[in-house]
Amino acid sequence: MPLKVSIEPREECIGCGNCEANCPQVFELSPEDGLSTIRGEYRGVSQAEGQVPDNLESCVKDAAELCPVNIIHVERAG
Repeated sequence: MPLKVSIEPREECIGCGNCEANCPQVFELSPEDGLSTIRGEYRGVSQAEGQVPDNLESCVKDAAELCPVNIIHVERAG
């Protein structure tokens, strides 16, 4: 079952890059505002939410754990 990933509230992102460094398959820093976004291939209706396959679970959970402002959330989709 896929995982739902969100960056909420995104405006609290400090642009440190921990998420991108630890899980570049899913996260990237936006060139427009320097804040974390979900990569296009996993993005949902906004740049701050999406779904990723099970094989990226460890990656996204590590990114969530290492986020210094605790705004990355991971849960089972469905």
